[in-house]
Amino acid sequence: MKKFNIPDHYQSNIIEEIRFVREKNDPRKKDISPSKIRLGEIEFYIGRHFGFCYGVKNAIEICYKALRNNPNKKIYLLSQMIHNQVVNQDLLDNGISFIMNTEGTQLISWDKIKQNDIVIIPAFGVSLEILEILKKKNINTEEYNTTCPFVAKVWNRSEELAQQGYTNIIHGKFNHEETRSTFSRTRKHGHSLIVENLSDVKKLCLYIENKIDRKNFQIDFKNKFTKGFNLDKHLIKIGVVNQTTMLASETKEIISILTESYIKKYGNKNISDHIANTRDTLCYATNENQESTIKLLEIQADIAIVAGGYNSSNTSHLAELAKNKIRTFFINSSKKISLTNSINHFDLKSQKEIISSNFIPNKKCKIILISGASCPDLIIEEIMLKIIKIYNYEIDIEQSLNHFKHQYEN
Repeated sequence: MKKFNIPDHYQSNIIEEIRFVREKNDPRKKDISPSKIRLGEIEFYIGRHFGFCYGVKNAIEICYKALRNNPNKKIYLLSQMIHNQVVNQDLLDNGISFIMNTEGTQLISWDKIKQNDIVIIPAFGVSLEILEILKKKNINTEEYNTTCPFVAKVWNRSEELAQQGYTNIIHGKFNHEETRSTFSRTRKHGHSLIVENLSDVKKLCLYIENKIDRKNFQIDFKNKFTKGFNLDKHLIKIGVVNQTTMLASETKEIISILTESYIKKYGNKNISDHIANTRDTLCYATNENQESTIKLLEIQADIAIVAGGYNSSNTSHLAELAKNKIRTFFINSSKKISLTNSINHFDLKSQKEIISSNFIPNKKCKIILISGASCPDLIIEEIMLKIIKIYNYEIDIEQSLNHFKHQYEN
């Protein structure tokens, strides 16, 4: 596995040691049981896989390379490099400017972007239309392209599907940068349709099986299908590809639901002629993080804390998994925790921060810690140490880590 040059201020001595011990004793990562570390009277449980994924590490390394190598140039990111406010603010503080926000709204006019400027493509990728704008300005987009290789893998698979006559069904959030980038490519090679959730898929099945008035299709899937999309022609053969940060379990369920619908319509014998096998497009890192979280949630803990950006798709999905099992608090930094035992956390339903008092239920608490693929390890460490301060526990970090090591050496 490639080693990345990540700035020290994103890293954590505690988390790094936990990772080192686990990898030393289980290099093939067959054991996905959680890691348990005790600080004072608090037991923290951390998933086997969490935090920065390959694509995020790659993007951060490239961004800081651009800063080092171009001290006298204007440096731009097309939009947020990843969905984490700490990392993005750090880039802004270092002089990088964002051309667009995450929804694609222009923040800086294209007229202000010049040929000698540096434009970094974020980990989510970029649409072909924007690439064309940059090409016309003679801006080199290759050297500082941070597109995640697993996103590119989805693009390549979607092109193959189109060439084989399949319509791409994209499982993703309509306004997400990655989904917009994928949709841009699929419409170049063939036809495609975006489904955001199981409700969309079940409605699509009604159209596939001719059980619903087709006049409503353009309303139900407004702006989510390619120009010239024909229900009779373009739903005969489909393949499902996904936004890599979506719930892998949901993508698998979507494929199963659509397969059942096609079996009803065409029979089981030649089903592969109508729905392609696309499970290979699921991102391994997203899948590992989600599986580790599911295993982590088997712990009989008191609360769960999910750390990451509120607009991070993969982190939001982890928070959804957690809140269905245990009292969960979704925060983006340790600053959201007060030493008076209150927490300012993000509510997924209202999409707003709310304050909860006495969130640590007792002095001897078991806490599940979960972090998204774009969350720096340092944030997890800071959350742990902030919680310890609530009860003024005297702790010896080295002693706690030695005790953690002994769990795996014996």
